[in-house]
Amino acid sequence: MTTTLNTESAPADIDSTLPTWLTASAWNRLGLVVLLIATVVMYLWNITTNGMGNQFYAAAAQAGSTNWEALLFGSLDPHNFITVDKPPVSQWAMGVSGQIFGFNSASMMIPQALMAVAAVALLYGAVARVSGPRTGLLAGAVLALTPVAALMFRFNNPDAVMVLLMTAAAYCTVRALPQAGAKWLVWAGVALGFAFLAKMLEGLMVAPALAAAYLVAAPTPLRARLRDVLVAAVAFVVSAGWFVVLTLLWPASSRPYIAGSTDNNFMNLVLGYNGFARVLGRNHMGFGPPDHVVGAAAGAQLSHGPDGFGGFGGQSQGWSRLFSGEFGFEIGWLVPAALLATVLVVLIRRRAPRTDLVRGAAILFGGWLVVDGLVLSFMHGTIHAYYCLSIAPPVAAMFAIGVHELWRHREKWLYRAGLAVLVGGSGVWSWWVLGRNGDWLPGLRWTILVFAVVAAIALFGRWTAESRRAVALGAIGLGLLGALAGPAAYAIATIGQPHQGGGPSVGPAQATRHGGFGFDQSSDNADLDAMLKDTNTEWSAAISRSSSAAGLELSSGTAVMAIGGFSGSDPAPTLSQFKDDVAQHKVAYYIVVNNPGRGPGWTNRGHADIADWVAATFRPSTVGDATVYNLSAPK
Repeated sequence: MTTTLNTESAPADIDSTLPTWLTASAWNRLGLVVLLIATVVMYLWNITTNGMGNQFYAAAAQAGSTNWEALLFGSLDPHNFITVDKPPVSQWAMGVSGQIFGFNSASMMIPQALMAVAAVALLYGAVARVSGPRTGLLAGAVLALTPVAALMFRFNNPDAVMVLLMTAAAYCTVRALPQAGAKWLVWAGVALGFAFLAKMLEGLMVAPALAAAYLVAAPTPLRARLRDVLVAAVAFVVSAGWFVVLTLLWPASSRPYIAGSTDNNFMNLVLGYNGFARVLGRNHMGFGPPDHVVGAAAGAQLSHGPDGFGGFGGQSQGWSRLFSGEFGFEIGWLVPAALLATVLVVLIRRRAPRTDLVRGAAILFGGWLVVDGLVLSFMHGTIHAYYCLSIAPPVAAMFAIGVHELWRHREKWLYRAGLAVLVGGSGVWSWWVLGRNGDWLPGLRWTILVFAVVAAIALFGRWTAESRRAVALGAIGLGLLGALAGPAAYAIATIGQPHQGGGPSVGPAQATRHGGFGFDQSSDNADLDAMLKDTNTEWSAAISRSSSAAGLELSSGTAVMAIGGFSGSDPAPTLSQFKDDVAQHKVAYYIVVNNPGRGPGWTNRGHADIADWVAATFRPSTVGDATVYNLSAPK
C-alpha cells in the first residue's frame, strides 16, 4: 500500500535510530507485512472453534450457498419464505464462499477473519497518510488487539463487513483531503452505501464525521466542498438505493417477506425495527408481544425495564455505558485515551492552516468516535455490547495519532504531561478494568500498573526531551506496552474460547458469560432431524421464530418455514396463507419445541391463531423435546 506522508509530522527522531542496512521505507513495508501476517495468523487461528456461531445468520449463509435468490435477499431458507432482519451484504460474502468451497464453519468464518486483515490495512493506510507509517502501524496493531474486534471478526454477525466498509469510507476520505479529490469522496459514499446494506443506519454513523472533515479541511473553496459532499451523497444513495428499488419492483408474491417490517417494505425495516425504534427503545428484539398481536402494535405493547431489553452484560444506559459492564471489556480500554487525544490534537494544531491534514483527521476519527459513541451510550432499545465494534477503528486511530502528535511536541511541558496521561493513564485504566475480573492473571494486572506508573513518570520528566532520545524511546515503549497489554491479553483470551449464540462476549472462560445470550440457539434432536430429512415438500416443517427454524435447517439440511420471523410477531404468514400452503402440501410438519424455561404461549406469540388451528386440526406426536403435527394427517 502506497502512502503519501505528511512530512511536517514525520517522526524523524525515531527513524534515525533504525539500523542503516535497510532504508526507512523498507522498514515501513516490512512492518506492514509483519502486522498483516500477524493479524492473519491471529484471526484465522482455530477459527472453526465457533462452529456455526450465530445459527440465525448461519442458516441464511447456508441458504445463500445453495440458492442465488436466497443469497440476493438474505433469505433464512433456500425456498425464500422470509429474510433475516438485516440487509444481505454480510450474507453475500459468506454465501458466495459457501457456493465456491461448500458450506461449513470454515467457509463461513474465514471471510469474516479476512475482513479484519483488510480493516487493519485500511486503517494503517489512512493513519500513515496523516502521521507517518509507524503511527499507522500502531493504529493497525491497536485495532487488531481490540477484544471486540477479536470477537466479531471471527463471528458471523453483520458487524464485521459493516465496520470494514466504514473504515474503507474513512480511508477514502483521508485520500480525498490533501487535493480535494472528489473521486475519492465518491468512493467513500459508495462504501457507506454498502455499509448501509450491511446493517442499515448503524453503518452511517461515520457519515457526519466524514462530511465535517472534508468541509473543514479540503483545499478548495466552500462551494466546491459542498458540491463534492453532495456528489458523494448521491453516490451513497445510488449504491444503497438499488437494493431498496429492487425490493420494491420485485413482486412481493415471488420474493421472501422482509423480516422485521410491518408491511413487507424494506424502508419500513430501516426506519422502524432497525432504525428509530431501536434507538428510542421501541424495538422488541424478538421477545414477542401478546398473543394474536403482530406488526407495529406488537412493539407498542411490550413492557421494558429502565434499560429496555438492552441491558445485556451488566451495562447501563448513559455516559458510563462504554466504560462499564461488557462494553468496558470489549472496547472501554482505550476510549478515554482516544477522547483525550482528540482534544489534545485539535489543541496542538489550533494555529495550523484550515487545510491541515492532522486536524482534519482528528475531526474525522474523533467525530466518528463521538457521534457513534453517543448513540451507543444513550440508545434505549435493544443493544448488545458487540455493537461497539463500530467505534474500534476511530479509537485505534485517535490513540495512535495522539501519541504521535504529543511525542513530537514533548519539549513543551503541557504536551509532555498529556503524553504521560495518555499512555500511562491508559495502563492505569487497564489495571482498573482488569480488576473487575481480578481472579484472572492478577500478575499481569499489577505488571501493567507498574509499567504505566514508571512510564508516566519518565515521560513527564525533562530527561525525555530531544537530548535524551534513548530514554524517551524506552519510556514511550514501556508506556505503550502497559497501555496495550490489557486489551491484547483479553483479545487473545477471546480467541481461545468458543462463541455461539446471539450475544457472544469477550475474555477468558470464566468471563465469557458477561454478555452471552443464546436467543433460542437450538440443541440437536436427532430423531426430529431424521424425520425432516425424509420429507419431500417445499418446507420440511414450520415453526415459530427464525432462530428455531435456523437450528432445524442447519441440523437437518432442509428448508424450514419461520413463522413470524425473528421476533415471532412478523405478519407472515397469515392464517389463510398458512392454510393454503398446507392444502397445497408445501409444508410437511408443524413443530412446537417444548421449552420448560419459557412461560405458556412463548413459542407461538403473535401467531397463536395458526397454533390453535393446527392443534385443533392435526394429531400431535412427541419427538424428543418437540411436539410434532403431521400436516398431511388431519384428525
